[in-house]
Amino acid sequence: MLLAALPVAAKKMKSPNGQLKLKTVGQGMQLSYKGRQVLDIPVVGFNDKTAAQGIKTIESQTTIKEEYYMLAGKKSHIANKANEYILRLAEGVTMRLRLFDDGMAFRYELQDLKEQRLPEEQTTYRIADGTRRWMMKWSDGYEGFYPLTTSCEKGRWAFPSLLEPANGTFVLLTEANIGRQQSAASMHADGEFFRVVPDKNELNITVQWQSPWRLAIVGSLADIVESTLVTDVSEPCKLDDTKWIQPGVVSWVYWAYNHGSNDYNIIKKYVDMAAKLHLPYVLIDAEWDEMKDGKTVEDAVRYALSQGVKPMIWYNSTTGWINGAPGPKYKLNKPDDREREFAWCESIGVAGVKIDFFDGDSQPTMNYCIDLLESAARHHLLINFHGATVPRGWQRTYPNLLSTEGVYGAEWYNNGPKFTPRAAAHNATLPFTRNIIGPMDYTPCAFSDSQHPHITTHAHELALTVLFESALQHLADRPESFLSQPQAVQDFFGQLPAAWDETRFVSGYPGESVVIARRSGSKWFVAGINGTEQAYDFDLSRLPSIVGKGRKADCFLDADEDRAWKLHTSAPLPKSVHCRARGGFVLVIT
Repeated sequence: MLLAALPVAAKKMKSPNGQLKLKTVGQGMQLSYKGRQVLDIPVVGFNDKTAAQGIKTIESQTTIKEEYYMLAGKKSHIANKANEYILRLAEGVTMRLRLFDDGMAFRYELQDLKEQRLPEEQTTYRIADGTRRWMMKWSDGYEGFYPLTTSCEKGRWAFPSLLEPANGTFVLLTEANIGRQQSAASMHADGEFFRVVPDKNELNITVQWQSPWRLAIVGSLADIVESTLVTDVSEPCKLDDTKWIQPGVVSWVYWAYNHGSNDYNIIKKYVDMAAKLHLPYVLIDAEWDEMKDGKTVEDAVRYALSQGVKPMIWYNSTTGWINGAPGPKYKLNKPDDREREFAWCESIGVAGVKIDFFDGDSQPTMNYCIDLLESAARHHLLINFHGATVPRGWQRTYPNLLSTEGVYGAEWYNNGPKFTPRAAAHNATLPFTRNIIGPMDYTPCAFSDSQHPHITTHAHELALTVLFESALQHLADRPESFLSQPQAVQDFFGQLPAAWDETRFVSGYPGESVVIARRSGSKWFVAGINGTEQAYDFDLSRLPSIVGKGRKADCFLDADEDRAWKLHTSAPLPKSVHCRARGGFVLVIT
């Protein structure tokens, strides 16, 4: 429906189901959910006249309906619907705003630019003191905790950020759909006011430009966990051929052997483990260009392929950590070098690349990432970005991007003692924060210890492989640890999906506990963890309504002894599960 320009006050803006409503106030706008205000955005626009004017008129209103398919992620078939409004801020400056049933998305669109730098964005969220929130302090690798707090602290804060403005109602703030002319953003806090500040962008823009989408996912914890809003507003797939893209579980050297990828015999151990456990991939990590004993990475690739395991290899992006960092370096920065290197990877049978140590959120870095994604796709290479920004929808536009780090994960057992006591609560926070927005290469599941010990139970560690969505699920532990587990546990890894048809939130609260059910085909994987220091009984009475009645479950549970298993088959489904402190469980339901 198109309509003549109306004063904003003359038209109500709402989601298709009417539960989300937006109104303009002064220089900004306020979002309400089920009649209660949940988000205050006191300022919109830029540092020119648009910020002072606020939103003046609604130029048009339309209904957006879309269906699309994802090769990986929390859901394979996605349908969404939104009411879209075009709002005029000033001459040549509009806001495109969409209200979905599970959230709000808006972006700025600038016209008639004449070789000029972008004005300074003024979008500001007001997060009142006393509001419960789980936020991470910004760093260029997005590796930090999301502690619960209720107070405001000055500084730079990263997306995503989770708020609980009212009991049982949550808002997750993030952004999506970064393009070549855009940088990623963070929030700069001063008291209760959190301003969206894009990173460095020194382009001179001609004619027109649009910002990334600013997103607020809104509702219950189930609405937050199950939302696909980040990909809903991102560009559709740009690849003509995607048949070669196959998510899967990966055998990974680095966690146990930080320098193991320069040792052919260590790589062989991980290839053999992958073959034994029926894992499709092995990752040969940093320093493969310095392989010892006269071997080369091509020898390791040939051995993996001979065992039916597809190899992936690591590169330094050579934009972030360079001096003192491992190699190979300077292989991907120039277009001709990049094409040559990826063509070589394809020719010897490499299935994908892990690219590490990026230089933050700037527009040149975002442009470089897109160059890498497009070049890799031309050579049928999967991509895992490490030491990089968090996902913002590229997993839909470039589905060869199967995972991204941007998380304080199991690698940190290598780096110091502070992860050990905080891991359980942190693990129970990530499904409500970082993993909402896209694949997360946490590198889960370690039954033995690295340089620093872990104190989560075996069942807790196993549960992370289901709770944490990543289309390349790198298993952290050493081969002898995996191969010493009961046969049922070993068999589990061979049937573990890395992409899901459906995701359902069952129960939990950030930092305390979480239970999520994920479906692949007709099989459900239900995983839960206890993030606290006390034993906990999970109520699973809702499961039959989610997965269907008349089913049985293979159960992987905490036993009474320290780090031991309780394994059995249950028919009917268990109505409850007991977890030890920092414990967990997995049910495989057929």
